[in-house]
Amino acid sequence: HTIHEQALKHGITFYAEWYLMVLLIEEGVCRGIVALDIASGDLIVMRAKAVMFGTGGYGRAWAITSNATANTGDGVAVAYNAGVPLMDMEFVQFHPTGLYGKGILMSEACRGEGGYLTNSLGERFMAAYAPDKMELAPRDLVSRSEQTEIEAGRGVGPDAKGVYLDMRHLGAEKILERLPQVRELALKFSGVDIIEAPVAIQPTAHYSMGGIPATAEGQVITGPDGTPVVGFYAAGECACISVHGANRLGTNSLLGASVFGRRAGIAMAEFVLDGAELRPVRGDPAARTRARIAHLMDDSTRDGEPENVNHIAAELKATMTDNCGVFRDEERLQAAQETIHQLQERFERARITDRSCRFNTDLLNAVETENLLTFAEVIVASGLARTESRGAHFRTDYPQRDDAHWLKHTLACKQTDGRPALAYKPVTIFWDRYPPQERAY
Repeated sequence: HTIHEQALKHGITFYAEWYLMVLLIEEGVCRGIVALDIASGDLIVMRAKAVMFGTGGYGRAWAITSNATANTGDGVAVAYNAGVPLMDMEFVQFHPTGLYGKGILMSEACRGEGGYLTNSLGERFMAAYAPDKMELAPRDLVSRSEQTEIEAGRGVGPDAKGVYLDMRHLGAEKILERLPQVRELALKFSGVDIIEAPVAIQPTAHYSMGGIPATAEGQVITGPDGTPVVGFYAAGECACISVHGANRLGTNSLLGASVFGRRAGIAMAEFVLDGAELRPVRGDPAARTRARIAHLMDDSTRDGEPENVNHIAAELKATMTDNCGVFRDEERLQAAQETIHQLQERFERARITDRSCRFNTDLLNAVETENLLTFAEVIVASGLARTESRGAHFRTDYPQRDDAHWLKHTLACKQTDGRPALAYKPVTIFWDRYPPQERAY
């Protein structure tokens, strides 16, 4: 609220009902964007001396996620389509306490205050995985423990894909004093009063460690050599500065906003005030997008029955959840890759029924779905290539960390055929006296 108030105070214009479609980069220089005016349906070219993305993460690629509905990775996909590589996209954190079937986050305080995790047999199963830490073990370890119980047939819920979070032993007084918001969430979205009964939870896609590669000043860079994209900046969850490595610590996402977001803003302002030019753009930058929209609305071009965008999105999220979730292996990842390729082909036959210009939510849904398909392919390809387990990326067929071969960042670039090409760059180690060590409990 404070940031919004200050922006209004300084006369900053908000384009609230506009949608990012294209990032304009020519000869290594960012020249603006193409945006859709949702209220009119017009595509507008916005030339700019500098552009910053603060478009958030990409958790909506999974069926169960704590992310807002808008977190469909649009900024990440748009940057990738413009030729910017994506970095470390395989690293996605799964939070252990998402409400069953919803993904809405139950606070870490539930476990901090002493909540128990139990399976369908009533067992506190963390004793088998982290006997010293129990429910207070790190997020990724708890999520993997839950998933192990679920896949072993000890899950709860209609499809047995959850476990229980039990806080009854804390007592009504403590819950009402310390966890009132948690109780309200469980009541509202699951119909469970945690004072009287355990609530079903499951691992939920929570935070994107990967994204658009950027420096500590938010300057977007390309390739292993770190060549800058002049005038293009990124901050927040869409940016991959890599302070989180392969697995973010709780509350550390504040770094992306309060620390590096501020630094990026200062750097961008200095760049503009230092004489940045408003560069021209060639031809009609909106032409391809205009044709794409026309294709989605054109009934006459279909071959047989058109594909349903919602069905494609649902199938994508299902395969990402089942095959590129907490646990991964070659078979699952290859299945996800094959499904994504099939869905991309089907999307070419997709049509939307709403052909109006104003506030066309069918069109926005189609754009989001195409973006999901774009970067989901990158996630799966990056995870398939990384034959080790590191942080939030856990492969059951390669359960050990392998610093000798994989202490490096993944860079995915879009080829002319639309497929990702993978490259790598070394991880920067700032202090020799603190070499990377494998976490052990």
